[in-house]
Amino acid sequence: MTANPVSVNSNACLISPEIGKSAIAPAHPPLKLGILASGSGSNFEVIAQAIQNQELNAKIPVLIYNNPEAKAAARAEKYGIPSILLNHRDCKSREELDTKIVKTFQEYDVEWVVMAGWMRIVTKVLLDAFPDRVINIHPSLLPSFPGIRAVEQALAAKVKITGCTVHIARLEVDSGPILMQAAVPVLPDDTAETLHARIQVQEHKIMLGAIALIAESNRKYCD
Repeated sequence: MTANPVSVNSNACLISPEIGKSAIAPAHPPLKLGILASGSGSNFEVIAQAIQNQELNAKIPVLIYNNPEAKAAARAEKYGIPSILLNHRDCKSREELDTKIVKTFQEYDVEWVVMAGWMRIVTKVLLDAFPDRVINIHPSLLPSFPGIRAVEQALAAKVKITGCTVHIARLEVDSGPILMQAAVPVLPDDTAETLHARIQVQEHKIMLGAIALIAESNRKYCD
């Protein structure tokens, strides 16, 4: 019996646009990235590690996290990056939280905002302060399966391919211009955990790729 070609390589994927060496080329000056994280901070660490390895011409002046239990803060400490807790539970509205975020990022001279696993809906306050300079990563091929539990949505729909997307944030949740996507096959025996784990591998790749593309565009603009 012939093997299912998808099951031969469970990590098979397609990234668009393709990440080439030119996309990782140094830019000057480095992008100043303000990172927002709510959980483990794995995407944050991928960015920080790439910067440390001189694979990405950027710097992270500050990390903001909203969950006191978030492991992202410990990861920031490991890289010597300041981390600030802005607990959304201490705010009366989403706008109040975003006002505090904007003030903090402006104090650290942040240029671009990266929502790296940020589990809060952003408001006009943040988006107006950084117009077209707030990016988000989502575990689906947008516009399919926006919102929460995107991996579970994909499994329930019985799709054969899902993936992840990096996009410019807009007021409508998980909308906005797409910067980069990676397609990931859904295997017959996938659970939400196994599928999400393989999607996360590609999330790390396209997050770096999207930031590199932004850095390259910034270099051309500065030139």
